[in-house]
Amino acid sequence: MKKWWLGFILTSMTVFLLSACGSGGADDSSEDKPLQVVTSFTIIADLAKEIGGDDVDIHNLVPTGTDPHEYEPLPEDIKKATDADILFYNGLNLEGGKNGWFFKMIDTVGQKEEHIFSLTDQVEPMYIAGEDGQDEEINPHAFIDPAVGIKMAEAMRDAFMKVDPDRKADYEKRATAYLDRLKEMDQTYEEKINDLPEADRVLVTSERAFQYMANHYGLKEAFIWEIDTEENGSPSQIKSLVSFIKEHEVPVLFVESNVDTRPMETVSSETGVPIFEKTIYSDEIGEPGEEVDTYMKYLEYNINIIHDGLKGSE
Repeated sequence: MKKWWLGFILTSMTVFLLSACGSGGADDSSEDKPLQVVTSFTIIADLAKEIGGDDVDIHNLVPTGTDPHEYEPLPEDIKKATDADILFYNGLNLEGGKNGWFFKMIDTVGQKEEHIFSLTDQVEPMYIAGEDGQDEEINPHAFIDPAVGIKMAEAMRDAFMKVDPDRKADYEKRATAYLDRLKEMDQTYEEKINDLPEADRVLVTSERAFQYMANHYGLKEAFIWEIDTEENGSPSQIKSLVSFIKEHEVPVLFVESNVDTRPMETVSSETGVPIFEKTIYSDEIGEPGEEVDTYMKYLEYNINIIHDGLKGSE
């Protein structure tokens, strides 16, 4: 950790010196210049694209395929964060909380507090078990629930209008259209979950990432591990899930796109319950051009896979 932090400081100093030698700064600004936006991970970047449109220039920090909990900012990230007009992060400890990498970067570049916005201040946190087994750690994966996506989009709209009031009408117009789509998606989730027999409304995944969504729409949840740690798929974790599956006659198992499939394959082998043929998404959206490369596609894809997997078990 000390090695990482020393490297971070040295990188920050290099970027600062390079910035000081450049010709950028406030003198280059104009009313027509896009708002410089920094987002902490892919889903927030997509929200900013939808609500900001042509009025923003987005730099995303954590790319697809990278753990958003333990990210190491690159020199370009530090430069963009220094120059940003507005910075968005998820909150709920996705970026490591106030002592995590995101706020260490913010402190290093000296960004103003009024430029930094969490998108989950209006979200009631849910908790997962810490090392002592007590529910004490905030689950950061609220965005899997489209109802939370609505709150995040509203928070982003309000932030854009506050920081860039001259283009308030444009942000509001785009946000209204996008929120209408999110509300329709919320309704789709309700309908598809209600279409399932009550006995089959059980979502079994590798990680406990789907807690908010499962709680909101009435799915019983089960999982191998609570959150990504050094111990994912331990014998005790697998034994616990196997017992749950046998007790509740779980019809099908799901695996996320970004996890090791072997623990769930072991669970499937010991219970005889199949793993659904398609993976579901949790921490991120796909690369541009892939099947699930926007937040809206992410939400639609997940509910279709969950519905098809549980419905097909009838």
